[in-house]
Amino acid sequence: MPPEQTSAPSHAAVDRVVDALARHGLTPDIVWFDDAVTTAQLAADALGVEVGQIANSLVFTLDDLPILVLTSGAHRVDTHWLGEQLGGRIGRASKEIVKEATGQVIGGVAPVGHPSPVRTVVDTDLARYDRVWAAAGHAKTVFPTTFDELVRITGGTPGAVEPPPGQATADA
Repeated sequence: MPPEQTSAPSHAAVDRVVDALARHGLTPDIVWFDDAVTTAQLAADALGVEVGQIANSLVFTLDDLPILVLTSGAHRVDTHWLGEQLGGRIGRASKEIVKEATGQVIGGVAPVGHPSPVRTVVDTDLARYDRVWAAAGHAKTVFPTTFDELVRITGGTPGAVEPPPGQATADA
């Protein structure tokens, strides 16, 4: 386990995540790193876990409305394929849309703690792991959780975020 700071700093977005988790009956330890862990690989290396255990929080737009995709750090979202599965067109969200939808900035977007609910898809690949790690509202923070908890606390829909092996793909 990475070294945690003895007195965790305070940050408004992290506090909102902690409050949202508490409303769902969860009180996980928020891990604060000395440096930002803005990629799945950096987070996995810092935690000493597999990259697939990192639940990336990616905000896209689906027909111009924000959508949060919680995906395993082991692969990328196939936006063309996922858009077809969801019956719309997925596009890249601007940093302004990410901030407006989640109250958080790119690199630290948590699955919860948003100003209002955001439609969420939870990558079923995360279910392979007993423990997964998600950002906690700041690029220097993560918290442990499970696939089932992610689905429950986000009200998300479990689903694949890329086509099954052997099916044609489009790059994300």
